[in-house]
Amino acid sequence: MKTAAVICEYNPFHYGHRHQLEQTRALGATHIVAVMSGDFTQRGDIAVTDKFARAKTALENGADLVLELPVKYSLCAAEGFARGAVGIISALGCVDMLSFGSECGSIPALREAAGAVEYAVHSDYFQLLMSGGKSYPAALAEAVKKFYTDDVYDVISSPNNTLAVEYIKALDDIGSGIEPVTVRREGAAHDSDSEQEKFLSASAIRKKILAGEDYSAYAPLIDSPAADIRRLETAILAKLRMMRPEDFEAVYDAAQGLGERLFKAVRRAGSLDELYFLAKTKRYTLARIRRAVLCAFLGVDKKMLHEPDGYIRILGMNSRGREILSAAKNSGCTVPMDTSLRALMDASFEAHRLGAFQARCRDVWALALEKPLPCGSDFTAKPTILS
Repeated sequence: MKTAAVICEYNPFHYGHRHQLEQTRALGATHIVAVMSGDFTQRGDIAVTDKFARAKTALENGADLVLELPVKYSLCAAEGFARGAVGIISALGCVDMLSFGSECGSIPALREAAGAVEYAVHSDYFQLLMSGGKSYPAALAEAVKKFYTDDVYDVISSPNNTLAVEYIKALDDIGSGIEPVTVRREGAAHDSDSEQEKFLSASAIRKKILAGEDYSAYAPLIDSPAADIRRLETAILAKLRMMRPEDFEAVYDAAQGLGERLFKAVRRAGSLDELYFLAKTKRYTLARIRRAVLCAFLGVDKKMLHEPDGYIRILGMNSRGREILSAAKNSGCTVPMDTSLRALMDASFEAHRLGAFQARCRDVWALALEKPLPCGSDFTAKPTILS
């Protein structure tokens, strides 16, 4: 038995994801566990389809066990997103390898880039660039370019390598014995709308789903209604307008003056796009602004990242997935694992707090559907159990 983990959003699951799972098995994995974002995603948006439906599609196309990445991690920048997911994988105690896509397709190159990032972010030059108003990605790229060769700079400059580098850093930071392996990314570029490539980007497929267009050539069809953040627009603006300046200061990733800009911008903005535009400067990337807006709306604060998780939520599994869970227990995993959120919340005070927050976030996501679901769907939804 050789277990591989993948960290994903599957928003939605498409044929490029299936290719990665197939290549992961070709690298020797007999079992695959996917740690997947639930209702909100790292680009600062809501998931376009139901997390249980996405988990089912993943299980039907190569995954064996799907675990939920809590909202407090799924709305993080790359470093926090990677650390949260790697923490879950490490807690299982039975994962042998972490498989991820990358543009370069080379673990040695990504390892060198990870070391370069670690050095660069602790340099005085990087701090000088940040204090001068550059965004984190721009300051990082410039610092790496100053201290390292062009080939290292090229690796960290590709958005498709960013998470790969952070996964390696997260594994190294905890001294994990999990082996990183990478599958070279194929198809359309990140956020590209091009339909000329072998695999269409998730961004382009989401647009097709929201427009009611056929996307069956690029991804398995999901029998689930689409969720659209525009249906939450007024609610988001209303919540942020009710917040005080000190409330924004507590929001995760709203430091370096972003909280103050959001406080001022929301008083003028009549739409989310206008809010993003008014808050935007060269210091803040659009993705960071979108994440900060959702964190403010949902109540994700700085303290949450330091609180213990309390449980691991199972969204679906097949027979090999059950074998992964058995291996985790035999390896000494003590974190409660279950498909039932209610059962998990009874495990401890920390588990109850996390579960209650996850359920509230799910209730908010449900309002983004054309026909909103009543509260409590995180307790009543059925996970996929395949034979």
